[in-house]
Amino acid sequence: MFDHASETLHFTKNWQQQLAEAFNNIEELCQYLHLSIKDLPVSTEASQTFALRVPLSFAASMQKGNPNDPLLRQVLPLKDELNRAIDFIDDPVGDLAAITQPGVLHKYHGRVLFINTGSCAINCRYCFRRNFPYADSQLSKQHEKTGLEYIATHTDITEVILSGGDPLLLSDTRLKALFEQLNAIKHVKRIRIHTRLPIVLPARMTDSLVKIFTQSRQPVVMVVHCNHAQEINARVQEGFTVLRQAGISVFNQSVLLRGVNDQVAVLSELSETLFKFGVVPYYLHVLDKATGTGHFDVPEAKALELLKELQTRLPGYLVPKLVKEVAGGVSKERLV
Repeated sequence: MFDHASETLHFTKNWQQQLAEAFNNIEELCQYLHLSIKDLPVSTEASQTFALRVPLSFAASMQKGNPNDPLLRQVLPLKDELNRAIDFIDDPVGDLAAITQPGVLHKYHGRVLFINTGSCAINCRYCFRRNFPYADSQLSKQHEKTGLEYIATHTDITEVILSGGDPLLLSDTRLKALFEQLNAIKHVKRIRIHTRLPIVLPARMTDSLVKIFTQSRQPVVMVVHCNHAQEINARVQEGFTVLRQAGISVFNQSVLLRGVNDQVAVLSELSETLFKFGVVPYYLHVLDKATGTGHFDVPEAKALELLKELQTRLPGYLVPKLVKEVAGGVSKERLV
């Protein structure tokens, strides 16, 4: 249980130590937020299927005493997850069919995705890969070599996407080695990183990590994942500043979630806040229908209404593209 003194001490620690101290117990998280577990529709069974994991940096941005806090809703295991809704499946975006070898997904022309790790700093309850078989399908050290050989022999691949799990949970040593090997492949033009760490564990934005990016021969593009402006606390802002000063292009992708950000005022504030700190609103995804996530679903008709109203409030460059991913598709599908 964090009191004021221990919380202050926590944020002086390095990112690995902060990660190790993340909440993994429903009752402890609720105690920290001054909530009674008896008054919440939580489910320990749901947490056994998909574990609770929440860094303090993210939990500290939650409103204490508010059981409907939009950040809490993203991470709290609920009984709703046990409902088996129609059309909600374990592999909603067709990842398994796109695996060319362990750890390598080749869905779209010119781009290949590395599943670098199965671990995340935070377990988002709406995650489309919450049921992904990481034990068999991640880029372990032994498979990394063959993955790089795959890229080297497919000269049409111009962009490599590091994903997971979260690729920034890899050590600096391993990331540096991976970047050096990718830098040696001449037809690769960009390295893209899909990560939630700048939002949920901003201590990861260290000088040594940024140095790996700035020394890369290929430009580095970072796509972060933020769903609500409340997630962008002072520590997150500092991390964005570090990335911006290093010349890293940073985009954001959000997921439209019932009870979290399915209001135009919330989406508008998110875009404005992101752009204020140098992050471009990029994608707004309708929910990928993964097993156990039905309570987050927002109907596409409502999503389109929200987008239309958002377009009347914001300049075009602050309006994210409303998209969904269809299994077997040649790209993400825009809804308008």
